[in-house]
Amino acid sequence: MPGQFVTLELPVGSEPIYRTYTLSSSPSRPYALSVTVKAQATSIGTRWMFDNLKPGMKVRALGPLGDFSYVKHPGDKYLFISAGSGVTPMMSMVRDMSDRAPQSDITFINCSRTPGDIVFRHELEYLARFMPNLSLGFIVEKCGRTDLWSGLRGMVDKAKIALLAHDFMDRTVFCCGPEPFMAAVRSMLDASGFDMSRYHQESFAPAAPVSVGETVLTGADGEALSMVGFTLSGKELPCQPGQTVLMTARAAGVRIGAACESGICGTCRVLKLSGEVEMNHNGGILDEEIEEGYILACCSRPLTDIKVEA
Repeated sequence: MPGQFVTLELPVGSEPIYRTYTLSSSPSRPYALSVTVKAQATSIGTRWMFDNLKPGMKVRALGPLGDFSYVKHPGDKYLFISAGSGVTPMMSMVRDMSDRAPQSDITFINCSRTPGDIVFRHELEYLARFMPNLSLGFIVEKCGRTDLWSGLRGMVDKAKIALLAHDFMDRTVFCCGPEPFMAAVRSMLDASGFDMSRYHQESFAPAAPVSVGETVLTGADGEALSMVGFTLSGKELPCQPGQTVLMTARAAGVRIGAACESGICGTCRVLKLSGEVEMNHNGGILDEEIEEGYILACCSRPLTDIKVEA
């Protein structure tokens, strides 16, 4: 579906790392997949891609996964709101609609730091020439002295959204960007009385790390801790209070691939052979997979002693 993501296995160092990227390409053109990335100073995976990937090289991809798509959440008309790299799933959906349903009613609001940071601006303006109901709105935080800009400036707010999409209350909303940005959009819509069942968002922000700490066999109340057994590696370790199966695996030196660590991407899926867990995922695993015994290690906390295939 347009708007889905893949997890790439990148051979960085002695052990591969996993990074999740939204596909900016459309399934209506199935012979090529594309991701749109920006190398940050502190990035590892993306920096490796810029420095090492060359035509003809192969990397392993898991997926695609995710239900952030107009195919999964159809509506009569849409409002896409994006900031930063959040533009990529929107671009995938617009490209798909341009091929399959060019009459689709879409208002696309993109927020960027400066005019030069607007991703896909020229392609969007080109598509708007052939999609009569595609309306574009760009908001930038600031302009440089040499920027030629007559559009809106500042942070996203209700007034700007209403100006660019006067009927936003009647649209199905897709929002993607940094969490503070999405929180501002959510709060604005909720305060306006918007039907939040028509609001959908996507984020790959990782969960806050929890320190593994010193291994002990009892919790703070003196109760015995659940043991996690890893059958393939032959290791077993108690799961400390608040820890997930993934955290326990790392403490035991057991490798389980992981990317988002938020229960979204599904990279850390493992087979649970016995025991019970509490799993709070965000769509990264199917109901059928859960019935078969699979769990996401990043968001599963043992309720009893368990054994997993890892």
